[in-house]
Amino acid sequence: MIEMLDITGVHMEVDKKLHDYVVKKIGRLDRYMSRYARRSVHVEVFLKEVLIKKKKECVAEVTIRLPRGNVVARESTMNIFAAIDIVEQKLKNQLKKYKDAHSPLRLHRRVLRKLRRSASSGEV
Repeated sequence: MIEMLDITGVHMEVDKKLHDYVVKKIGRLDRYMSRYARRSVHVEVFLKEVLIKKKKECVAEVTIRLPRGNVVARESTMNIFAAIDIVEQKLKNQLKKYKDAHSPLRLHRRVLRKLRRSASSGEV
């Protein structure tokens, strides 16, 4: 679970239910980080409510500060919980790419991936 998680509501109140939901969804993204990155990760969550042409828009923006860069995702929908779900999926994909790029064993992973592809295509 991510320890440094800052949740800020802009033009909206972050109640206990919303806070717990964000901690549950965003807090478990540490599974997709390397052990090295988990130690110093800092997450900032901004939740906004905006009125656009008499329609309510909810915006969720998450910034994950990692040792070798930042990962940012932003989504706006009619429901704040849906926005958080979509942002979680975006961050999950970005963190997988980050981990592959910054892992010390990335060369070995590339070689193994090529071997698996050639083995699976050769058997067909």
